[in-house]
Amino acid sequence: MTSKWWPLVAVCMGAFMLLMQAGAVAVALPDMAGDLGATFSSLQWVLDGYALALAALLLGAGSLADLVGRRRMYVAGLALFGLACLACGLAPSIGLLVAASVAQGVGAAIMFATTMALLNSTYQGRDRGVAFGVWGAVNGAAAGAGVLLGGVVTEHGSWRAVFLANVPLAIAAIALTLAVLTESRDPRSRRVDVSGTTTFTLGAGALTYALIRAGEYGWADAAALAWAAAGLVALTVFVVLQARGGNAMLDLKLFRSPRFVGIMIAAMALSVSAFGYLAYTSLWLQSLLGLGAAGAGLVLLPLSGIAFVAALVAGPYLHRADPRVLVGGGMLLIGAGALAQAVLDAGSGWAALLPGLSLTGLGVGICSPAMSSAAMGAVAPERGGMAAGALNTFRQLGQAFGVAVLGSVFRAGAEGRMTGRLADPAGATDLLASGQAGLLPGALARAAFAGGLNAAYLVAGVAGLVAGVLVLVLRGRTRDRRPVYGAAV
Repeated sequence: MTSKWWPLVAVCMGAFMLLMQAGAVAVALPDMAGDLGATFSSLQWVLDGYALALAALLLGAGSLADLVGRRRMYVAGLALFGLACLACGLAPSIGLLVAASVAQGVGAAIMFATTMALLNSTYQGRDRGVAFGVWGAVNGAAAGAGVLLGGVVTEHGSWRAVFLANVPLAIAAIALTLAVLTESRDPRSRRVDVSGTTTFTLGAGALTYALIRAGEYGWADAAALAWAAAGLVALTVFVVLQARGGNAMLDLKLFRSPRFVGIMIAAMALSVSAFGYLAYTSLWLQSLLGLGAAGAGLVLLPLSGIAFVAALVAGPYLHRADPRVLVGGGMLLIGAGALAQAVLDAGSGWAALLPGLSLTGLGVGICSPAMSSAAMGAVAPERGGMAAGALNTFRQLGQAFGVAVLGSVFRAGAEGRMTGRLADPAGATDLLASGQAGLLPGALARAAFAGGLNAAYLVAGVAGLVAGVLVLVLRGRTRDRRPVYGAAV
């Protein structure tokens, strides 16, 4: 490997760790529940707390990185992430595990907000296209690879190793970053947009929490509605402040471009359609089909493996292709892949998922690097932190929303299959979602779980198809003609 690619390695190490985490944790949740004496539902907060912090802080972290330096922020994020992983791996209770997961999300937000901007300032021309292709390949593969690696580590070691393994990786990434990456920042940034950062963080955090709570307690829950209302008010204030402020961390003029709007919609839908159902799929493979954690990871491997290969192949051609076509086409494949998985019944085995997972992986591999280059092409290089923060914020909001919404859809679908056949279908659904399907009649449990998964896959598929169509039909004037991005937004 030539020396020019070491910065790419440093950036991809951090991106892989933070994106792999959710998948690895998802497959280890049943073992965590048994070890800590917690329910599967309560342990969902290990995922949700991480996603909430990551989604709420990304935009502010990107703006701060433009001011104080992206390499400095990236190193700080790596350090916090590594320390939080250590705390997760040593946590003696569910409360401390959730708290450490939130800290993980904070570190991940700092890291993720800077990775794209670091690549954008380090590479030029065709090298930039290759770098974004590799970075997209890592992104596409990380979540699925996390499921496989988390399964292997959990089954042959301990769920704690899922977290502890990241500590030496974080140390190595810090050392490599300090050795090979140069500092970059936005020379026009003079101060942090405190009011914007505060209102967006409060708004995104409150809205994400509302969706998570609604997924657990139902959409009529008074507290969920109150949190949703508070989040919408805070986000409204954020929009007003950004429109009036001269030092806004998010240039709202970007949203005048229909293409940019389409990219943001696709970013959110990608997380929902490709990854929002993985926790319940893993639970079905383990608690209903009897596969171990490693076996569940192997079943889901086509998603990550095909995504990785597709992104590597597509990367060198990003500078010649229209990102709108790649993103739109990729989202259509992701939607079709989710729909192709909605074929389960009481007698289905793991092989029924493989065609859909393969289609989804192909779509993710095509979509991810093109989405990144399209978003970065919307702004000047010195505002890369802002564009990266916007794109990654929408992706992580999609992840948090997907966990909440698809979880609620799964419960409704499973409960509907048991209504009229059991005295307490809601309680039976809680058993399914807690990995305790063995306490229910076997045939009914299999049919109910299949019904819940099919409902989640259908919603995820429709979201992907709608996003793909919107990307393809929304047009706008090209704002940036740098060759690496092709037809930029």
